[in-house]
Amino acid sequence: MPIASPPLTDLLRSADLSATPLSALISRFHLGCRSRRRWRQALRRSSPHANLSPFFFPFELSQPSHQCLCCIIDCSKHILIFSTKYVDPAFQGVGQKIGTEIWRIENFQPVPLTKTDYGKFYSGDSYIILQTTSGKGGAYLHDIHFWIGRESTQDEAGTAAIKTVELDAVLGGRAVQHRELQGYESDKFLSYFKPCIIPLEGGFASGFKKPEEEVFETRLYVCRGKRVVRMKQVPFARSSLNHDDVFILDTERKIYQFNGANSNIQERAKALEVVQYLKDKYHEGTCDVAIIDDGKLQAESDSGEFWVLFGGFAPIGKKVVNEDDVVLEMAPAKFYSINDDQLKLEENTLSKAALENNKCYLLDCGAEIFIWVGRVTQIEERKAASKAAEDFIISQNRPKTTHVTQVIQGYETHAFKSNFESWPASTVTGNSGGEEGRGKVAALIKQKGVDFKGITKGSPQNEEVPPLLEGGGKLEVWRIDDGAKNQVPKEEIGKFYSGDCYIVLYTYHSGERKEDYFLTSWMGKDSIQDDQMMATQLATTMWTSLKGKPVQGRIFQGKEPPQFVALFQPLVLLKGGISSGYKTLIAEKNQNDETYTSDGIALIQVSGTSVHNNKTVQVDAVATSLCSTDCFILQSGNSLFIWNGSSSTFEHQNWAAKIAEFLKPGVTLKYVKEGTESSAFWFALGGKQSFTSKKITQDVVKDPHLYTFSLKKGKIEVFEVFNYSQDDMLTEDMLLLDTHAEVFVWIGHSVDPNEKQNAFDIGQKYIELAVLLEGLSPNVPLYRITEGNEPCFFTTYFSWDSAKAVVQGNSFQKKLSYLFGTAMHASESKDKSVGVDHDGPTQRASALAALSSAFSPSSNAKTTAPRPSRSGQGSQRAAAVAALSSVLTAEQKRGESETSATRFSRSPSPGPRVTVNDSTKTESASSESEQPLELLAEKEDEEGDGSVSESNDADSEVIEEPKMDEIGGGSTFSYECLKVKSSNPVTGIDYKRREAYLSDAEFQTVLGMTKEAFYQQPKWKQDMQKRKSNHERYSLLFVDEQCICLGVTSKVHMYLFCA
Repeated sequence: MPIASPPLTDLLRSADLSATPLSALISRFHLGCRSRRRWRQALRRSSPHANLSPFFFPFELSQPSHQCLCCIIDCSKHILIFSTKYVDPAFQGVGQKIGTEIWRIENFQPVPLTKTDYGKFYSGDSYIILQTTSGKGGAYLHDIHFWIGRESTQDEAGTAAIKTVELDAVLGGRAVQHRELQGYESDKFLSYFKPCIIPLEGGFASGFKKPEEEVFETRLYVCRGKRVVRMKQVPFARSSLNHDDVFILDTERKIYQFNGANSNIQERAKALEVVQYLKDKYHEGTCDVAIIDDGKLQAESDSGEFWVLFGGFAPIGKKVVNEDDVVLEMAPAKFYSINDDQLKLEENTLSKAALENNKCYLLDCGAEIFIWVGRVTQIEERKAASKAAEDFIISQNRPKTTHVTQVIQGYETHAFKSNFESWPASTVTGNSGGEEGRGKVAALIKQKGVDFKGITKGSPQNEEVPPLLEGGGKLEVWRIDDGAKNQVPKEEIGKFYSGDCYIVLYTYHSGERKEDYFLTSWMGKDSIQDDQMMATQLATTMWTSLKGKPVQGRIFQGKEPPQFVALFQPLVLLKGGISSGYKTLIAEKNQNDETYTSDGIALIQVSGTSVHNNKTVQVDAVATSLCSTDCFILQSGNSLFIWNGSSSTFEHQNWAAKIAEFLKPGVTLKYVKEGTESSAFWFALGGKQSFTSKKITQDVVKDPHLYTFSLKKGKIEVFEVFNYSQDDMLTEDMLLLDTHAEVFVWIGHSVDPNEKQNAFDIGQKYIELAVLLEGLSPNVPLYRITEGNEPCFFTTYFSWDSAKAVVQGNSFQKKLSYLFGTAMHASESKDKSVGVDHDGPTQRASALAALSSAFSPSSNAKTTAPRPSRSGQGSQRAAAVAALSSVLTAEQKRGESETSATRFSRSPSPGPRVTVNDSTKTESASSESEQPLELLAEKEDEEGDGSVSESNDADSEVIEEPKMDEIGGGSTFSYECLKVKSSNPVTGIDYKRREAYLSDAEFQTVLGMTKEAFYQQPKWKQDMQKRKSNHERYSLLFVDEQCICLGVTSKVHMYLFCA
């Protein structure tokens, strides 16, 4: 005879928690409850709400010094009881709305931050960040991050970790917890603060002095990341710059973005967002912005100002690899169980079944460590598991960049599950009874007046009409038969047989576009594999012929999306098939042919009355198929009955009549109400039987996630883009959008054409992976979408800005044009400027720009960056002149070594094309009469095409020099006939290659070398050789209309007008 247990509330309310351990109370309560059923009975006796099926059952207790909340959580076969003692006032009512909440640890207590301070993190402090999102079914999901500044004390960091566990308990013990170290934050954390977080020195706790914000400080940042930016402040010095990264120099009046010549285009684009953010947040949107391209030949004021801020131009060094550049590799997962703070390596196969819900485990994946905690583990066990992970990192000498993530049973992340071969779906998921129970608990707590709100969002959602394609377009349908597509007659469009496959093309107009296309193949559930493959292949051929503009889809029967259903009014799915492949299949299997015919027996269910869900399906012709909430069409020979269920609506009944007219035009209809059926009606169905009166619905759960991916040995790996937006759709990438109801493969303009063709294969590989890990349906609709042709049912998952979609160019050019307008100059190559000689003419051009700015500063005060106080105008000029001198000297030495190195080569060596600065071109033209050999290519504007290349690709383009015997066909002319101002000029020659028409002897006399040696040089060296042919002794520099002699050189001559 079990001992009757007293009401738990009485035990808890009468107890002094400071003297009575909670475990003792639980033991007394548990004494008379030997089964799960008796637990429930006892809980119901303790609660005034007898109908409550407790999943999360709270009890309020008032103690003299604190408020305590004791909770009983019914977890499947186990019941977890814990007490959140000392619920911190800062955590009251948190996690009840979507968004971010942040606390800073001050005096070892969490203090909420104001919204204006979100995104500012001081290196001397520790923070707790709660991110609340909406999951499947509307339930709230929580991620808790504790961020530790690099100068934060160990005590503060420990406080943040402890308070994170407390916050998790307040939220029901099911949040995912993350440890974030300054400088090594996870992508998910950084995605909350787009475009970036601003790392600041100082702090507000542990004696740190509050930094002075009134005095503006010039800062130099390095920016890394294509979708989330990791900003790091570096010393404001030339030595911090390199050719591989993107830098932002934030001065008081102007923000400069310096693009390293080898930097990633997508990182350049993302840095522009940071520039705009700095401009708006710290400059009130009024400062100027300048883009400085490393390796570009532009002697303009912005470039000059930039280098003057660094004390004058000088060559920048190569990137020094440090710990920030080390990318940790994911390693094969190792699985440990945690017992009494000790780790034990588990040798058994990694599977979901190995995870016991009363234990904690550690999953070591190399770059990331996961802690998995069972739902019935106690808080102290979870804390011990976190400590075990920290000790593991130390003992294994893992770098501090190792991420640690704690997941709770039932709320595992995709990154965690991806380490398992499969992840069978749980029996309790989504909006199940557990969610419903938590919703009731939330209502109970609110009713009791406690400022401790519910955990989940369980309110039902009204049906919304999804975005549909514009009407009035042209609809064409083809049926696949015997390896070909046969057009379906117009009067038959809308009938789809389950044994056949179809191709549908809808041509329509949307917005200002000329024509848009929706192209999809439909696969009947009984169709043969050959027809399915042929439908996909033929649809792909049509997609290619339309230049990739259509949205191409693949839809399986039973998974028709709203935009597909809306095209057909009506859409009727019938049994059987017409194709020869289907007929052959049923003949081989000796099956009866159930193909719908207009004179046979058929029962057709009519459900849904909206344009996007009024799908009609032929079902088994038996009474058990009926449902009181729908209408049915019963066809028996020449008779046609419309059966109206008792709960069907007037709209249902009218729509059923239209379907009947579509199937058998002109036939007389017999209307039958539920309960008034004739014997002929039941006879056609094989006799009267009971049927359901409840509507069976399949809720479409939408849970969109955006992924990048990589393929390794034919296996796909996906990486989530957290808190995604349209800005993450980079034109060089392919992305996967999984809404759980549909899967999209988005293809950027700049993706390789071969990869575009593989989009469906990639999408199918992802679906196969998501079936195993996320419980995705294998028949989910799949689409291929190209950039610029995004349909409304895709853009609905974004805050879509059509202005961004029409901008042309690569990621950097598109972003630059959108943020700052097309007027801003951006010398951006199509590639990453591979092959640019950074130590040659590019350095010289930048030096000239710096010198120009130093001698002739801009008169516009707004565009002049503040000069460092340590450098006056004189020192800037001296630094610039010295930099130019060093560049020219180094160039001379390289020129001599390269000439000797190439002298023995038999074939001409191509070199980078060098664009000529306007100032250099002007000076060269003015001195034209002084040069006996007037063969400079840039002087041919008067006689040639009059243009000088200044294209974005000028620096990286390699020009193949023509062979000597290809120029002039062997004809030679005298020097006097070839020069520009000749009294007897020659005609019919290539004026840009005048020197090629000199005889070998005269060529040697004028240019000092043979033709063979001359054409083995790069193009820029050939031009330099022409310039110096008669000026090997003096180098002059014209500044402010004054000629200043800088000295005598033996090999280099150059003019510059700075004014």
